[in-house]
Amino acid sequence: MELATYIRERRQEKELLIMAHVVCGYPSFEENMQALEIMEQAGVDLVELQFPFSEPSADGPIFVRANEESLKSGTTIDQCFDFMRAVTSRFTFKVLMMGYYNTVFKMGEKDFLERLSAAGGVAFILPDLPIAESVMLRKTALSRGIDPIIFMTPTSSEKRLSELGAASSGMVYVVARKGVTGTKSNIDAEVVALLQRCRMHTDVPLGLGFGISNRDDLQVLRGTADVAIIGTAALKTWQNAGPFGLRDFFHALS
Repeated sequence: MELATYIRERRQEKELLIMAHVVCGYPSFEENMQALEIMEQAGVDLVELQFPFSEPSADGPIFVRANEESLKSGTTIDQCFDFMRAVTSRFTFKVLMMGYYNTVFKMGEKDFLERLSAAGGVAFILPDLPIAESVMLRKTALSRGIDPIIFMTPTSSEKRLSELGAASSGMVYVVARKGVTGTKSNIDAEVVALLQRCRMHTDVPLGLGFGISNRDDLQVLRGTADVAIIGTAALKTWQNAGPFGLRDFFHALS
């Protein structure tokens, strides 16, 4: 099922969907699977599986360290694809690949898309790849039924938002603020206004990320965003309170 269709159908039952995030191999694949089981039980709708990279430029300190630790433990791209295949065959939420273009470049775009499709991934997020440099990758991905997720940001001009909207597919990742992941954002009227600006330039669902951490944040987003993207807050919870804490965290959001 196309990602946008999946989100729209889920939105008929839920006012706001949740997308969560896991760094493959951190702390381990076994713990990744345990976290995903908790997310499934809590009704998470989508999950980004991050393929670790040595220079995750869009990530804040917590995810940078997670990437580093995963790579130090020997995590490989082959393991990430194998894990994705196991995840998509086990859970009902949709799975997106998140990573950096170097990973795709080293594999070759065609091979990357073939393996992503075979592993059950429905989309990919490459925050360091501008749309002007990804025309062929996006075209080939769409021909295979895979959505390339683009970013809209607070600093984007109306002209730029129009260009991004024309290239959007599946879902747009709206960045709540400038900077990297990990810092708490003020989910307020300014963010709502950003979402409204973005909505004028695309008809695909909007997901908001960077700094969402609690139920109050989600309440502000109801009626304006389609998906709340939660990464750092969940990883912090896992680090500090383990599986029981993560279970409480996600259930508190509902």
